[in-house]
This record gives sequence, C-alpha cells and structure tokens, in this order.
Amino acid sequence: MTVPPISKRGAALLNDPDLNKGTAFTEAERDALGLRGLLPPRVMTQEEQLERILPGVRSRPTPIDQYAYLVALHDRNVTLFYRLVMAHLEEMMPVLYTPTVGQACQEFGRIFRRSRGLYVTSEDRGRVGEVLANWPHHDVRMIVVTDGERILGLGDLGANGMGIPIGKLTLYTACAGVHPMQCLPITIDVGTDNTQLRESPSYMGLRQPRLRGAAYDELLTEFIEALQERFPKVCLQFEDFGNHNAFTLLEAWRDRICTFNDDIQGTASVTLAGLYSASRLTGTPLKDMRLLFLGAGEAGIGIGDLVVEAMVEEGLTVEEARKRCWFVDSKGLVVKSRTDLASHKQPYAHDHAPVTAFIDAVESVKPHAIIGVSGMPGTFTPQVLAAMARINVRPIVMALSNPTSKAECTAREAYTGTDGRAVFASGSPFAPVTHKGVTHVPGQGNNAYIFPGVGLGVIVAEASRVTDEMFAAAARTLASMVTEDDLEMGRLYPSLSRIREVSRAIAVEVAHIAYERGLARAPRPSDLDAAVVSAMYEPVYQSMLD
Repeated sequence: MTVPPISKRGAALLNDPDLNKGTAFTEAERDALGLRGLLPPRVMTQEEQLERILPGVRSRPTPIDQYAYLVALHDRNVTLFYRLVMAHLEEMMPVLYTPTVGQACQEFGRIFRRSRGLYVTSEDRGRVGEVLANWPHHDVRMIVVTDGERILGLGDLGANGMGIPIGKLTLYTACAGVHPMQCLPITIDVGTDNTQLRESPSYMGLRQPRLRGAAYDELLTEFIEALQERFPKVCLQFEDFGNHNAFTLLEAWRDRICTFNDDIQGTASVTLAGLYSASRLTGTPLKDMRLLFLGAGEAGIGIGDLVVEAMVEEGLTVEEARKRCWFVDSKGLVVKSRTDLASHKQPYAHDHAPVTAFIDAVESVKPHAIIGVSGMPGTFTPQVLAAMARINVRPIVMALSNPTSKAECTAREAYTGTDGRAVFASGSPFAPVTHKGVTHVPGQGNNAYIFPGVGLGVIVAEASRVTDEMFAAAARTLASMVTEDDLEMGRLYPSLSRIREVSRAIAVEVAHIAYERGLARAPRPSDLDAAVVSAMYEPVYQSMLD
C-alpha cells in the first residue's frame, strides 16, 4: 500500500496515530516538520521505544488494564503498537482478543478514550452513504462489521460490541500484515434488548430496543450497497450477529459480493483443521468419525457443513457425511421427529428417539469427538468426559466457546476426566496441564489461524467472492503445518509464534483458488508467494523527508 505524502506538521502530526513516531522523529524531521520543542530532546530508535513500553504493559495488574494500556498506545502511535504486538504475539493476543476482549466489550464505556471505526445507526437510514464518506481512508480492503447482538458467548452488548471488530482487525494486521489503513471496524447500532446495559450511565449506544424485521433488513441492504460504492475492492466480514441474521445475511450476499461470516466459516475452518490433526493422533480418518456438537447455532452448523464437504472429498456421499454429524441444541438431540427445528438444523435431523440430556446423547451416539459451541460453561461434565474416555481410547474434546468463562470445560478438566487420554482443543487459551507426570499442551482453536490469511489472500487477488473452497483449503494448509513435535505434546495447532507463516501460506492458497476459479480482479503475479510477502505490512518507521 502506498502511503500518501505527509501534509501535517507540528502538534497535528503528533496527534495523528497513523503518522506519529513520537520520540523516534529524527533531528532533521523535527526541524522540517515543526516538531522542535514539542518532544523530549532525545531521539530514540524504535527498539529503544519498545524497551521503554513493554515493561509498562507487563506491570499492569490485570489483563483488562493491559488491554487499556495497549489501546492507549495504539491511539498515540499505530506503528509502535504493531511492532510491540508482532514482537510479542503469543503474549499479546490473549490481551487484545480472546479472552480479554469479552471483558473489554462489557466495560467498553468505562475504558473508552478515543473513537475508532465507524458507527452506522438505525437513525442513519437514507444517508448511510454519507456516513461512510466520512471515513478518511479511501483504499479500505477489509471491514469487520457487527450489530452487537451475540458478542462471543456474552449475548447482546449493543454498541459495546465495537470491541470485536477492532480486535479482529488488529489480528488481520498483526497476524497477516494487512495494512492498518486498509482496515475499518464498523458497528451497526440498531439498539439493544439488554435492558441493564441500555440503562447504564456509561452506555454510549442508542437507548432503544433492538430494531428488527423489514426496517432492519432495509438498513443492512442500504449499508452493504453503499459499501460497494464507497469501497469497491472491500471484503466484508460479518461478525457476532444473532443466529437468524447471521445465516440470512450470509445467504443473501455471499454470491453477490466479497463477504464471509467468520463465526460460521472461520470457526468451521479452524475446527476442521483440528479434526485433521486429531485424526493423525487417533488413527481414525475424518470420514469414519462420528461428531457430536453441543450447540446448533451459526458456529456449529458452519462446522458441520464444512466437515461434510471434507468427508465427501474423502469418499462419502453428502447424506452419509451428514449422518456422521449429530447436534444437541437447547431442547435436546436434533432428530427428525421434532417440529421446532430452524431450517439450518433440518439437514442434520436424523432418525432417532428424542434425547434431552447431553450425557444421554453421548451414550447413544457414541461419538469420536464432542465439539462445544454452546456458550454454556461446564457442560462437558465429569460424567460426559468419563463416558467419552470409556467409548474411545483417545477421545476428542473440543471446548470452543469463548471467552474462557464460557468454555464447556477447562483443559485440566478434560485431561483429568479422561485419565490424560483426551485430544483437547479450546477456543480460548489454557495453560499446559501435567497429569500423572505427563505435560499436555492444549491446542487453541483460534480463528486467528484462519481469517487473517484468508483476508490477505483475498486482498492480494482482489477476489470478488470468498468461497467455502477457500476455507477448506485454509483448513488443510493449517493442519499441514502441525508438526510431529506439536502432536507429541498434544497440540492440534502450530505454535502461535508461527502465525504469520501460517497466514502467508493460507493467503497463497486462497489467492491461487481465486485465480483458478476466475474470481480474481488483480492481474496474476508471476510469483504468487512473493506477491503475498510483499503485500504484508511491516511496522517500521518511514522517513518523512523523502
């Protein structure tokens, strides 16, 4: 990305976080740009700045305090923020995203200091294009948008959900090198049905019940159409919408614009990658696995759909593959005799007697893997884990709900409940667990392994669509990067320290598919890998005197 010439000087330059270098402005820059006297006299390198900033992060007493400290750094100096995050990614990711981001959304009004992103409200109907025109950067390529109705496992947080698009786009840059100026977080504020939040003095969103029905649909249509005009090369990621709107929006737009839903497709891809790795540990091919999902919303059904496609690639028919995927929702096992099933659940309704309790479903289905996407903590009980250990030599346990407080079980519970035999992964990070002298390193099924690389590939190719084939390829690529050493310690995913390497590999595969399927709008480079590498942002200071 080409950064426009610097037009700001003096205090205006220091107050622009995209341009500010703080104490790293050189002597010549200070003279030429009207900065002399506005900064402490010592000129520091970026490395010296990092040495000064990092202890400040680590000295904060809680993750939410660290989060606020990092946000304040971003608000002053974007380049230094990303240099710090990239240099210490494993340490910073749990602070900037799950699990801390959930608390950050809950306390958004308290920790708010400076606005980031755009807010489009139900009061903007008829003028959404004017709102989008207010954004100062014109070459936006990646937008993450939420309406705040289903934030992680925390429910309706309304405008406070802005923390999610901000966090996701931070990971696009940190994990895949998407330029910060090409990223735009957006919240569609249509009110909230969370009465306690709505009445809170610190709540900054619309104080009204959530807009629904035709008026909501019309607003979203206006928003999406205005986006295409304002940012014609943009990829739109839907995030943390309620189940009905998530499925409806994806189906309405996926074949018309460049868009995807990370809760549905990104979660599916990272889970499929984990199942590929688990297959290597258990010796059971994916096509022979029976999977039991706790939760039949957008994440669960999205995983099921992508797993079915993968099983079909391994030789099953669609019908055979679906019969290997079972779901339990709030009313019990999804079976054909039920008359209350939403349309997205119906393909997975099988002939079976009604079952209400999850433990009874485990005993009846006898799954190789249980996959938790329910947001219901503690539902993988000791009884459930003991049953899985009795049914399988190496039971696969994936407790994927976020944040940590919503996980279906902890890593320690999974290992102790299966006598150390569980093949475990979680949505939020857990520390290693030592059981009977053996240390297990739990894998984190973090969507950040998937969506940044997918987005980067889409940007490089200027893809017109994002397809399920791309997410299937991302899953295979991620799984292929899991080493024998990773598996030996029980980890189903590569170390987070390799995430930029993972993102680059996924981006190459995604861009390749875009070119092969005629979905690319950019000319095909002679060396696709080199093109991806050259597109990845590096947070280093540029001279402002060139």
